[in-house]
Amino acid sequence: MPTPHNNAKKGDIAKTVLMPGDPLRAKFIAENYLENPVCYNEVRGMLGFTGTYKGVPVSVQGSGMGMPSIGIYSHELFNEYGVENIIRVGTAGSIADDVGLRDVIIGISASTNSNYAAQYRLPGTYAPTASWKLVSAAAEAAEKSGCTYHVGNILSSDTFYDDADSLADWGKMDVLAIEMEAAALYMNAARSGKNALCILTVSDCPLKGLSTTAEERQTTFRDMMEIALETAVFI
Repeated sequence: MPTPHNNAKKGDIAKTVLMPGDPLRAKFIAENYLENPVCYNEVRGMLGFTGTYKGVPVSVQGSGMGMPSIGIYSHELFNEYGVENIIRVGTAGSIADDVGLRDVIIGISASTNSNYAAQYRLPGTYAPTASWKLVSAAAEAAEKSGCTYHVGNILSSDTFYDDADSLADWGKMDVLAIEMEAAALYMNAARSGKNALCILTVSDCPLKGLSTTAEERQTTFRDMMEIALETAVFI
């Protein structure tokens, strides 16, 4: 049952998928955390692997950048491959004053400047939210890990370079951080009757001029990865 974007066969993909934007982060997670990982997808370089973590089947696959990209991959995983849970593991730019570099964020909801919800023809403004069973499991795993973490609203933006310079305005509404994928993932999960969560590591503090390196973003944000894997085992 391959799709135009995924050459996996039926049964190749686990019921729970960790989904970083960067396919090299997917490869890193598979090689460093999964037992006996097998690559099931290489189409367009969007690597996907399935293995086990603490005896539980888990897959990890890249999503690419932005809501159109994760919208395609998550839709196919939910609707063509029978995936039940997708946990995005990505990076974000902090907006809130008390959220610092390398902090972990569990996105309970995702505000957005995207028009992604227009396809559903809703007579109002839809509020994309994560699945509570994933949020609660991730928060418990984060608490046990001892890392600095926050649970709250994030912003999924269609733009990386924001000509309107609006981050401070979003911050006034208690938005913790900005990223580019979660809202579409949450909407796809809701429409499919499935579960989704976004767990982020703060890679940048754009309002403070702070950032991590590209290599750090690819390979060293282990707290986020381990919280996501523990969540996958719990559910």
